[in-house]
Amino acid sequence: MGFRDLFLHVALFVLAGALSLWWVLGTEPDKLSRPPTAPAVTIDPPAAGELPAPRGPRPPLPVRLAQAGLSAGDAAFIRIFKQESQLELWLKHDGRYVLFETYPICAWSGLLGPKQKEGDGQSPEGFYEVGRKQLNPNSAYHLAFNLGYPNAYDRALGRTGSALMVHGACASIGCYAMTDRFITEIYGLVEAALNRGQRSVPVHVFPFRMTAETVAVHGDSAWAPFWANLKQGYDAFEASGAPPAAYACAGRYGFGDQGRAGCDRVTAW
Repeated sequence: MGFRDLFLHVALFVLAGALSLWWVLGTEPDKLSRPPTAPAVTIDPPAAGELPAPRGPRPPLPVRLAQAGLSAGDAAFIRIFKQESQLELWLKHDGRYVLFETYPICAWSGLLGPKQKEGDGQSPEGFYEVGRKQLNPNSAYHLAFNLGYPNAYDRALGRTGSALMVHGACASIGCYAMTDRFITEIYGLVEAALNRGQRSVPVHVFPFRMTAETVAVHGDSAWAPFWANLKQGYDAFEASGAPPAAYACAGRYGFGDQGRAGCDRVTAW
């Protein structure tokens, strides 16, 4: 084969390849770059009412306080509900506590039921008081305050444990972690109340919301008698709008005037 024939064969080969490529691109222009199509997946839309109502960004704390007719420095009261993972912050207005905000608890540890000993991983349940000495502005978890566990009731039962906090971040071994964002508000309002003269901030910690229905659901628990006792303090606040003074009375909590005789008051440090 001469040089001329070789040249013609090569030219014909190149032309044939070009025509093939033109045909592919002309008929399926994205075939060479498109990944395989995944099979379609149909997701039924949620039924009405299944999704929570969207909540936009919270206005700044001073704005929300002003809207509620409250101010930093008003007397404070906290309730914690384990099962619902909620912390309620109440502030005093015109002689009665009003619910200012419900914060989601990011993490708590253990099961429903009280803390009994150091290292059991349980977050406490019961009635506690937080004073100025229990505030920790230099916490490794942003900000924190010590619940005051073990209180007079816990000590009477020989319960042990230490450094049980409400703090920032989202990790817990016996504490209630609120995230840095929310503990900034909670800590700030607790500190402001103490700075204005409140002797201590009550913190009532419950396994769940103590309605008759929820207590009945948990009626078979070994902790049912303890929770029935906690419900007495829960009901006292619900009836009066003021957190009752809590006392340790021979292995039970007493409240208000009924708890004074022969009992030890639950106090802050």
